[in-house]
Amino acid sequence: MRKIERVLISVTDKTGITDLARELNRFGAEIVSTGGTARLIRESGTPVRDVAEVTGFPEMLDGRVKTLHPKIAGGILAMRGNAAHMRALEEHGIVAIDMVVVNLYRFEEAAAKPDASLEDMIENIDIGGPTLIRAAAKNYNDVAVVVSPEDYAAVVKEMSETGGALSPETRWRLAGKAFRTTADYDAAIATRLARVDGGGPLPRDLSLRAPKLMDLRYGENPHQAAALYGRRGEGIAGAEQLQGKELSYNNLVDLDAAWQLASEFQMPAAAIIKHTNPCGCAEQATLAEAYRKAFECDPVSAYGGVIGLNGVVDRETASEIAKTFVEAIAAPDYSPEALSVFAAKRNLRVMRVAGQPGERLVVKSILGGFLAQTADEARLDRAAAVVKTSRAPTDAEWAALEFGWKVAKHVKSNAIVYARPGQEVGVGAGQMSRVDSVKIGAMKAVLPLAGTVVASDAFFPFPDGVEEAVKHGVTAFIQPGGSVRDAEVIAAADRLGAAMVFTGVRHFRH
Repeated sequence: MRKIERVLISVTDKTGITDLARELNRFGAEIVSTGGTARLIRESGTPVRDVAEVTGFPEMLDGRVKTLHPKIAGGILAMRGNAAHMRALEEHGIVAIDMVVVNLYRFEEAAAKPDASLEDMIENIDIGGPTLIRAAAKNYNDVAVVVSPEDYAAVVKEMSETGGALSPETRWRLAGKAFRTTADYDAAIATRLARVDGGGPLPRDLSLRAPKLMDLRYGENPHQAAALYGRRGEGIAGAEQLQGKELSYNNLVDLDAAWQLASEFQMPAAAIIKHTNPCGCAEQATLAEAYRKAFECDPVSAYGGVIGLNGVVDRETASEIAKTFVEAIAAPDYSPEALSVFAAKRNLRVMRVAGQPGERLVVKSILGGFLAQTADEARLDRAAAVVKTSRAPTDAEWAALEFGWKVAKHVKSNAIVYARPGQEVGVGAGQMSRVDSVKIGAMKAVLPLAGTVVASDAFFPFPDGVEEAVKHGVTAFIQPGGSVRDAEVIAAADRLGAAMVFTGVRHFRH
């Protein structure tokens, strides 16, 4: 293996760069660098040459042109085994560059600022960086390319073991990461700039590039391979696992469902998910009480469930949860006392979630393509809701209807939710007919149904669903409306003394 004798360093993220430069210098490598990076390395006591000294040409155009020069590009792209390439280097006084350490301007960070102007975004588009990275990656047989501080330690370790060289396998791996980096960077720029002209909420081209965060044991079933892809720090995909067994595909799907439902509420809330549907959900004055009320809804189904909580988990809440077997928990944080309670449940997966990503697209695959839609973020506006029956809901019924409507949005269609103020009482999910969802929700209910309300994610196509629910003690309904038989459904509610509210908003969840 050939020893690395010359390294070009030009980084925006300067994490660990002075330590890396010091190690490279220890191996005898000459370091060439640009602007602020060169200054930082020099101030740390490591010898460094400025790019301008190598090229014989100053940095110009406010730093836009630094490394775009044949003496840099030629030194990177020359194939060492090609005699003509090496003669050209000698003829033009170009010295070969054996390693390129480059990371890029923070375009995504600049573009994410609320007040980011087009000029700000344009100035944060890196030109020289991607060129250097792609050139080095293309010539991976002879040049190593390092694009992330997380690779510095491994590079130094291998060079220590080999006397200052990197293996072909390492250069190949680093090149693959480099090409992925520039592809992600270009995709981020194209996606963000496409929104400048107000092209609507859906992109012209759907970019699904995301780094692999982890391999999973298997998919929904053991014969299916699976992995998690995403961005660190965003939602469940970027959550920090504090303890427990490795996550499964199904755990992640249910954790996402639990977290999204719990995040609907302002007051302390708990959601217990089984196979993506809430078998319990409640909003109460404390997180512990919210969990107890959620658990009461269906204790049998809650066994082995996944829990989402929208507040910091304290000892009382953790102690309540620890009374039964739970697969995983998602919450924004945990007190030390809560974590000590969970520590006794070694296999319990405990996830700390930073928050929800903004401007989300919901993407699903079908054979031959993808479907994309904006996230269902519609909220109930009581002022816009229309009471359709002769009797309006009481204040208590309104509170229950509003709560049930939030839960129904997170239940698979056809969705029926029986609710009291702040507590789910029964759920009928995923049935082919709405009246069957009504029947199943009542059949599954453990708590009394008398005095509950029903939230339906879509209209009642016939009066039978309303009639069935009233048999079980339901007193009020909330639904989108829009059926050709709305008049018949409203008449049935009036005849039975129930209140009915139309929202005009549907919440199908397939």
